[in-house]
Amino acid sequence: MHANPYIVLGSAVVGFLVGMTGAGGGALMTPMLILLFGITPSTAISSDLVAAVLMRPVGAAVHLRKGTVNLRLVGWMVLGSVPMAFLGSYLLHLLGDGSAAQVNIERALGAALLIGAAAMVLRYVLDLRGGRRREGVVHGIKRRPLLTVGIGMAGGLIVGMTSVGSGSLMIVLLLFVYPMLGANQLVGTDLTQAVPLTLAAALGALAFGHVEFSVTSSIILGSVPAVLIGSFFSSRAPDRFVRPVITFVIFASGLKYIGVSTSALGWILCAVLLAAGAGWLGYVRPWRNGMPATATADGGSAGATATADGGGAGALATADGGGASTSKSPGPGPGQHLP
Repeated sequence: MHANPYIVLGSAVVGFLVGMTGAGGGALMTPMLILLFGITPSTAISSDLVAAVLMRPVGAAVHLRKGTVNLRLVGWMVLGSVPMAFLGSYLLHLLGDGSAAQVNIERALGAALLIGAAAMVLRYVLDLRGGRRREGVVHGIKRRPLLTVGIGMAGGLIVGMTSVGSGSLMIVLLLFVYPMLGANQLVGTDLTQAVPLTLAAALGALAFGHVEFSVTSSIILGSVPAVLIGSFFSSRAPDRFVRPVITFVIFASGLKYIGVSTSALGWILCAVLLAAGAGWLGYVRPWRNGMPATATADGGSAGATATADGGGAGALATADGGGASTSKSPGPGPGQHLP
């Protein structure tokens, strides 16, 4: 059993994205193994699931420590997802490697992720215009048990069959059922519910799948440290930074699963990043008055503070200087002459 350094490197990139967004584990890892390293689909899915058993708990532990996890939601989602994950693994075993049914499932999932990414962008724009901020307290939201169990069931079945959906699909569904949750709270709850779900799917993969332990060890070596770093970022970063990254990863996952080639995917993602940058510049207009309006306001208040502090310091200096001038007069300044 030998680790592949290129798989380790690729797994580190994917692991960081998983820790940062809670999404993209199977949706990015499995295509990487298949397309770049020539691993068969069933082996890639099974090996990825087994490696995720160690990767997901690391990110979940960071968010549990930070308090961004709703354990009630996690319990209801697990109630639906774990049995369905076993069923999905068994169905994958019955369908085999070359089944058209598995391809259709992946394409349907890709379309759902693209719709979800578009809806997340639309919701962000509407919130921006209305001045609405999604910062609900994770422990104080109104819970919807039936919908939450349904999310778990749908995600569990797809995870068992494709190894994807424990992050990308679940977080989209959570966002729409609980729209007021902040992005870091969504990521924390999503990562935690994925732990028992991934464990169930991995046990199914070990029982019915084709796990290659050299691939699994390479994934673990790269992804576990990276997901720890990504989780530290996501548990502390503001919502406005985490949510765009989630949307981007889900969008990329959706494109991959509807059948977009790797080179075309790279060009599309580059174009999206350039368009997003141009849109941000058009909205903020940092060239106006030399700096953004927020910076001007901050600068003004800072200037006022500095002036007030300076005034106080000046008064103190004058008082001190007055006492000092009785003993010694200041000398002439530059360019001045004594009378």
